[in-house]
Amino acid sequence: MKTQTLDTSGLKCPLPVLRARKALQGLAVGDILEITATDPAAASDFPAFCAATGHRLIEQRQDGSVWLFRIECAAR
Repeated sequence: MKTQTLDTSGLKCPLPVLRARKALQGLAVGDILEITATDPAAASDFPAFCAATGHRLIEQRQDGSVWLFRIECAAR
């Protein structure tokens, strides 16, 4: 299992989710994608993305104006 990071700071919806989708395509099942985002919409976009795609949102937290998401890659 490996962890990859993705910084989407400064990007607005839908770009953070689109970049995450692309990054997840290059990961194996069980790998983790750690995403940082500054768009407030990301707080609802990433849970919805995971629910729609089957990937598992294992962490979501906010530190000031920055959101951190940890997503476990699921089978496609």
